[in-house]
Amino acid sequence: MTTSNRRYTLSLSCPDRVGIVAAVSNFLAQNNGWITEASHHAETESQTFFMRQEILADSLQLSIDEFRTEFAKVAAPFEMNWRISDSARKKRVVILVSKQEHCLYDLLGRWQSGELDVDIPCVISNHETFRGLVEWHGIPFHHVPVTPATKVEAYAEVERLYRENEGDVMVLARYMQILAPDLCEKFPGQIINIHHSFLPSFVGAKPYHQAFKRGVKLIGATCHFVTSELDEGPIIEQDVIRIDHSDVPEELVRSGKDVEKAVLARGLRYHLEDRVLIHGNKTVVFR
Repeated sequence: MTTSNRRYTLSLSCPDRVGIVAAVSNFLAQNNGWITEASHHAETESQTFFMRQEILADSLQLSIDEFRTEFAKVAAPFEMNWRISDSARKKRVVILVSKQEHCLYDLLGRWQSGELDVDIPCVISNHETFRGLVEWHGIPFHHVPVTPATKVEAYAEVERLYRENEGDVMVLARYMQILAPDLCEKFPGQIINIHHSFLPSFVGAKPYHQAFKRGVKLIGATCHFVTSELDEGPIIEQDVIRIDHSDVPEELVRSGKDVEKAVLARGLRYHLEDRVLIHGNKTVVFR
């Protein structure tokens, strides 16, 4: 019996057919793999199968590199798109922020308390506003101004910093800029945004003001992957809060901030735990 909490997480998708679960389970059993969590989903419309397995690392008779080599032989006949991650390696989260602080404060608080078990190699901002806060946490802060005339150079610098810091995911924590399409295309499934509305409603700027004008009774927030299409990327997590006719836009903004923080934290955690599988413009999220 093993006592280590170290886990390998195997996640995959492939065309649906008989024998997928058996093939994976047999491979793990043959190598003494102890499964601690298993999730499956079959998408009937596209005939696609999704799976996520957590395995006690110390139970396996294979190193992670040996696992990759041997499992590739199982995956090939099923045309699996798969990956395996090791909980012993903390994922590296690069945060982008502008002048709104609530999501940044929340992520830093969760990181400092150990709730968010990641490395934050740097924070990038188009303003100097939060340099003191970030550096107080012992995290490098990079000021990369973005103007209409400097966008190409600015996003080239963002890309350089992300690569230099070996980022696994880029989080737009109310980064009030539209990323260059080529930057989005270079890192598919690696850039996460929090949008302050319940998408697909009220895309773009000032969604709370848009919601106020429409007289809606629910406002929400959406955590989604960033693509070259504004606010159109695959959705990871959403939530709402009830409002009424007496709420002015400023009150909608204040109430919405609480939802934004919670939705971003949950969506990021799902991604970090390899619970999110992208399927076209949708996601399968094994909570």
